Amino acid sequence: MKQLTLSIAVGLALLSSEVDAAPLPRKTGSCTETFVKEINYRLSTVDANGVYVPIPGSGSSITFTNGGYQVSYDTVGAIHRSRPDDKVRVCLTFIPDCSHANPGDQRGRIYRTTNLRTGDSWTLPDSQHSCGGA
Repeated sequence: MKQLTLSIAVGLALLSSEVDAAPLPRKTGSCTETFVKEINYRLSTVDANGVYVPIPGSGSSITFTNGGYQVSYDTVGAIHRSRPDDKVRVCLTFIPDCSHANPGDQRGRIYRTTNLRTGDSWTLPDSQHSCGGA
């Protein structure tokens, strides 16, 4: 019974963090709060069993419960000090001119993220390439 109660409590906690996550900001200078979903390295490979294996030293990536994502070619210590379910503030700092790109290609937005548990901040784009790039 204790195991079932614990499972229900964990499930509700995860559900509440996703419900409380605000969508990504759309205007430069605006911020929203969300939660860390996953922390990883920029690249991964697939092993013989079909399992994704992260490649340390390939940079950093972080995904948020509201669908936000940031990536860097460098390893960002502040990202790797974060934990899943940490609350973060995400502020939009730059929107690229995508008028030359294919319709719908909105890559290259830059966000400043602050982990509200650690106090660490980082500024990174939402993609390895900006709109119209590779």
